[in-house]
Parts: sequence; C-alpha cells; structure tokens
Amino acid sequence: MVERSVRLRMPTAAAQPAAPARTNPFRAFFPALASEAVFLDNAGGSQLPGAVIDAMHRYLTTSFVQTGADYAASKAATATVKQAHEYLKTLMGVSHAAPTGEVIIGASTSQLCRMLADCYADVLSPGDEVILCETAHESNVGPWMRLAKQGVTIKTWKIGGASMFGEVVESAGGPSRMKALKDLITSRTKLIAFPQVSNILGEIVDVPAITKLAHEAGARVVVDGVAYAPHRAIDVSAWDVDWYVYSTYKVFGPHGAAMYGKADAMAELTGPNHYFIPRTEVPRKFELGGANHESCAAIAALETYLTQAAKAWGGVPHPPEPRAIVERAFHAFEVIENDLQRHFMQWLLAQPTLRVVGPANDHPSRVCTISFVSTRGVSSKAIAQHCNAKGLGIRYGNFYAYRLCEALGLNPADGVVRASFAHYNTHEEVDRLIAALAEII
Repeated sequence: MVERSVRLRMPTAAAQPAAPARTNPFRAFFPALASEAVFLDNAGGSQLPGAVIDAMHRYLTTSFVQTGADYAASKAATATVKQAHEYLKTLMGVSHAAPTGEVIIGASTSQLCRMLADCYADVLSPGDEVILCETAHESNVGPWMRLAKQGVTIKTWKIGGASMFGEVVESAGGPSRMKALKDLITSRTKLIAFPQVSNILGEIVDVPAITKLAHEAGARVVVDGVAYAPHRAIDVSAWDVDWYVYSTYKVFGPHGAAMYGKADAMAELTGPNHYFIPRTEVPRKFELGGANHESCAAIAALETYLTQAAKAWGGVPHPPEPRAIVERAFHAFEVIENDLQRHFMQWLLAQPTLRVVGPANDHPSRVCTISFVSTRGVSSKAIAQHCNAKGLGIRYGNFYAYRLCEALGLNPADGVVRASFAHYNTHEEVDRLIAALAEII
C-alpha cells in the first residue's frame, strides 16, 4: 500500500501518547455506551456523542423554522445550515482560504450518488465510458449502470475476484490492479467510480494514484468514502478527487450524507434543484429541497466532539486550528482501532474453521471492518444470530456489496459475518465476541 493514501499531518512524536493498553478515553462521550449492548456493527452506523445529540435537541427546541427569513429564529436556522457546510469542508480537508470545491448535504450516500449520476446523464454521450469497481457498494454502482440505457458504455474494474478470499492480497493500488484499470481506460472514459475502502474487504486503496491515472486520461473520479471516513481523516484537496461522498451517520453524526464536489467538476453539471435557482449557486443547486436542518445542527456539533476527543487523547494542538484538531482526533482513533483490529485478527487467523474475506492481516493499510465465513458449513446467519443472542451487535449478509459477493462465489443472501470496530470499542468487548464465536465455529 502506498502510504500517501493515509497520510495525515501528525503532531510531533512527543505529542503522540501510546495507545492505552486496556482503557478507552472516549467512551464517556457516548450516552449509548452506558447500556449493556455491545456495538460491533459500526460499519453500519456509529453511535452518537452527547454533544451531537444535544445540538440536535437544542436546534429542534429553539430554531426549528424555515431558513432565509429576517426574524431571529430563522436567522439562527440559516446560520446552523451554513455552519454545517463550513465544518464539513474542514472535516473533509477543503481549505477555507483557497477552497477547491463545495460540500453538498443529502439524505444518504445512495441518494447523492443517484443525484450525481442523473446530472451526468445530461452531459454524457453514447459511447462515453464509465468504469465501475467490482468491490463497490451498490450506491456507487447502480446509478451509473442506468446510464447504459442511453448508450454509455459501462466497464467493470476487476481487482482480484476469488483471490480476495482469505488471503493476503495486493491492494487496489498495487501494480497489477492498477494495470488492470489502465487497460480499461480509453479516450472515451469520462468517469471512474470506486470505494476508498470496501465495506466487506476493509482494505484502503490508493486514492491519489487512482485519481492521478484518471486525470491523465481526462476522466473524473467518484470516490465512495463511506467505509473509510469513520477511521481516518479525509483529505479531498490533497487527494485531488473530483467527487467524494460519505455517510454522516457512520461518522458519529445524524442519518444523512455529504458529497464534496471539486469546483470545475460542479461547473460541468446542472444541479437538479428548481429551474429558477442559478446553476452557479452551489451547493444549493445540488440540494434538492434543501439540507435537513436538524441534521445540520448535529453535523456542526461534531466539531465539539472531535475537540473533546483530541483533549482526551493528549491535548488540543497549538494553535487550536480546526483542521489540526480533526487530524489529532482521527490519529487517536486510528491508534485505538489498530490495536483492536490486531487483537481480533490474531485470534481469527488462528481458527482453522474460519476464513477471512479480504486481506488476512492486521496491517494499518486496512480498517477494522473485518469479514469472515465458516469453512465447515455454518451459515453466516447462524454465526451472527448466535452472537446477537449474547448481546453482541454484529451482522451478516452482503452489505449492499451484492456484486462483490457474487464475484467471490458467496451466496449474497447469507454473505459474510462482519465485525466492525470503532474507536469507542474495547478489548473486553472483542473478548466477548471471541468467546461467543468460539462456541459456534
């Protein structure tokens, strides 16, 4: 894995505390963690910090009105929506001094990708090409497949097939996979859509390398960052991506999504919002019906939580610049999660009756979204439900990566068992999962 795909502006070595052996400084910020439930389905949706919950409640009780008017509550609502957009830029690595693009807020990643594909349907011509990655979540596949009806050529970037099944595999930025992509690209290629992390495989791909290859051919990239964003700091400007989308409810926020669009990529399209809204009025032109206001309050409050997390880890950087706080917090999350991943993966790889789906290692070039199947015929459903009965929140299935399951020769209805950790999980919770799995494998 090329390290550029996960680079951060780290604090100095002296300012980086080691991972606590068995303590977790973040749990107290999450009210749901006071319960007996063990949340190990975090790739499906994270828990909410108290600061985020409080902000949404405060908005609903003080300024739950339409934006754009001149009375006090409406001004407050307008400011909340603006604050959310601005903080998303910080979170996603867009410079406020020299912004490279804008951030669109929507209902879900699926909705935003469908909206984007509909916009491209107006500008793509028969014979133009779109390349889709076989490891993708359906949200970044299905909308583009529809363009075939108007003569757009759809190509599939195959990056391993069955070789991803329980082996240490070359990353999607590796030489042979990059060659496979390069062989697909022609002068008619307009878009390449791919996940930064497969929500089944867990490996981090080299976004800058793939983007560079696309741009050299005059193509745009649409990056699904949903499975990456909870674990590492996003940096759309450094990666030079054209479009980047993730789900806010998987990154300690409300049920919604955000999509970054580079300014020149947005300028090529006409957003779907009402005809009398100028096409240059972005992101509003792409936010059909407007952003969810109470979700905006929650998104903006994520700044409070990340500041709390940075303080809990060892202190807010000086000066306390918002982007530096984001990077400090996510560095802390990565350290905690890598430790949890190592603990679980070492046990998992020692079990002859289980097989990892994806890179079979605990290297930081993957996130702690870990999928596996039984080698002795126990269904993924039975394994997950056994653990669920013991209060462990894991899940089985295809996770909307239906085509990937088919490529791996798995029954998409049963799919894989997936355990996905977040920075607020603990060794003790992983031990409970291990004990439960040991009873059924």
